[in-house]
Amino acid sequence: MSDLEPTAGDAAAAPTDGDNRFRAVQHKLKTLGTAMTLSSNELEGLRRGMRTNAQRAEGLAAAIAHAELDKRFVEMTNQVALALGGAAVEVRKLHETAEDVSGQAHDARRTHARLYKGLDTIRSGRPERTPKPGFFAH
Repeated sequence: MSDLEPTAGDAAAAPTDGDNRFRAVQHKLKTLGTAMTLSSNELEGLRRGMRTNAQRAEGLAAAIAHAELDKRFVEMTNQVALALGGAAVEVRKLHETAEDVSGQAHDARRTHARLYKGLDTIRSGRPERTPKPGFFAH
């Protein structure tokens, strides 16, 4: 049985509520980056565990062969080791993807802040309401 359990931390999925205000977008990007960082860490732990279990299964197959048990048990145990090793490779790829998405989310957050923070400061610092986007286009 797996030791992995869903976590109920700060990395909850960001709702897609259509709120595109500066602070809401910043919060969503931060939430995404944090969630991907946490999942990346969990995936790395999963990969290490799978690799360890694959090595243990290989050792068990060798012990079964050395004990001269039926060859089908050796073959089945080797198949388990091979499957775990292959799964560990795929989890590594998923881990690398999660790291990449995390980095891109953090980069997007910094870029968004650089481009729009000044505008948000002006808009949020005045008492008058700002017209909706496209108001002046008509």
